[in-house]
Amino acid sequence: MFNSLSDRLTATFKNLRGKGRLTEADIDATVREIRRALLDADVAVPVVRAFTAAVKERALGLEVSQALNPGQQIVKIVNEELVTILGGETRRIRLAKNPPTVIMLAGLQGAGKTTLAGKLSKWLKGQGHSPLLVACDLQRPNAVRQLQVNGERAGVPVYAPHPGVSSEFEAATGDPVAVARQGVAEARARLHDVVIVDTAGRLGVDAELMQQAADIRSAITPDEVLFVIDAMIGQDAVNTALAFDEGVDFTGVVLTKLDGDARGGAALSVASVTGKPVMFASTGEGLGDFELFHPDRMASRILDMGDVLTLIEQAEKSWDKDEAARMAKKFADQEDFTLDDFLAQMQQIRNMGSMKKMLMMMPGAANMREQLENFDEREIDRVEAIVRSMTPHERLAPKIINGSRRARIARGSGVHVSEVNGLLERFTQAQKMMKKMASGGSIPGMPGMAGPGGFGGARKSKAVAAKGKKKPRSGNPAKAAQELQEAQARRDAARTAAPTGAAFGGQQDFDPSAMNLPKGFEKFLGK
Repeated sequence: MFNSLSDRLTATFKNLRGKGRLTEADIDATVREIRRALLDADVAVPVVRAFTAAVKERALGLEVSQALNPGQQIVKIVNEELVTILGGETRRIRLAKNPPTVIMLAGLQGAGKTTLAGKLSKWLKGQGHSPLLVACDLQRPNAVRQLQVNGERAGVPVYAPHPGVSSEFEAATGDPVAVARQGVAEARARLHDVVIVDTAGRLGVDAELMQQAADIRSAITPDEVLFVIDAMIGQDAVNTALAFDEGVDFTGVVLTKLDGDARGGAALSVASVTGKPVMFASTGEGLGDFELFHPDRMASRILDMGDVLTLIEQAEKSWDKDEAARMAKKFADQEDFTLDDFLAQMQQIRNMGSMKKMLMMMPGAANMREQLENFDEREIDRVEAIVRSMTPHERLAPKIINGSRRARIARGSGVHVSEVNGLLERFTQAQKMMKKMASGGSIPGMPGMAGPGGFGGARKSKAVAAKGKKKPRSGNPAKAAQELQEAQARRDAARTAAPTGAAFGGQQDFDPSAMNLPKGFEKFLGK
């Protein structure tokens, strides 16, 4: 959604790197580029003016002039101002003191209210609530049936006493106000603690339907009125939001279709213009593609700083703790990492959702956006098919997989033999890495870690290599023989002087079997 805006802002901030001091001309040029980026993203003009004025005022003040790194300070200011126009802080649903909590949905036609009702009910159910959906959209053909299907998928009951209309040529006959009132009473009788009322879509200029929404609000007195807006509608988002605010006086905003490819100005405009917070965001077509809106995290995504907190929350929600504990024990016991373990880890990652979405939450993801766009989500399916085409013994001992077995596995999984070879090569590398980490080593090439390939480890290995490097022998045979005798004498003396037994006092016999060393380690002990 914010790819274009993120790219423009990131390119603007690159020009500030390495500057020890920013002049007024530098700040003016930066603010000018930010203004253009926001206008190109369809952000409302009043919001752009207020935003750039606040950034320029802070940038020209002591806050930047006295900073050790003025460029990073400008980024920090832009980030904080973005958080401000996005609402400032996370706003959660205010639950009623006396249940049920009544939530009314309102919005334009086609904004996705009915789908969002199912997503919200599933999210609330996951939070431990017992929601009830009420079908008050009696105008749109098959809207009631659509809500019932979404309720079934979410595992949430639906109150729908009236079937609504089945075609656009059929006149609406039901009373949405009466259905809403009866739905709240039904929820109270069945002891549901949350009621979600789905109303008919309307236009901002449709006085009749807007009055119907106002009548429903008066009849059920909702605790929250959520304005559902399509994040792809651009500049018109502000006018629409103001019309609905005047008509139904909503308390919060829900953004839908944030996974689209539009410029996303609605998200940056609505909260600032109406003064009502964005509470939720719909990020995909599935019922689980729904999340609480965090202004600070969204600002970080726009500035390509990532959203690691949301990524961690998704992992905690979908990760199998028993499987994680099993893998941790296996890792601690230095057991071999098998293809069954590899398959289990792949399934854990699959449960977290789309790989593209997860990787785009990482800091600096904009630099590899093209590769991520070309990433095929079905690659995980192919890998799983290859592993499942193996016998249990082959998964446990991949070294036995010879040419004929690889051909059989390729036929069974519907891939080329080269793909089977590639998977086995990657798995062998992963297995070696797991063994090295389990034995206390480091990951090769990982900076900041001890061991070969890391900082400190490289220096240490070079020093050891230099220390243990043999001097070239003399070309004189007699002198070379003398050098060999002297070297042997030094080794004998060192072996004689080497302490045996315990390191702290008392001599004692050394028993290698008591140390539970890994298999094959005896050769390093001279056994």
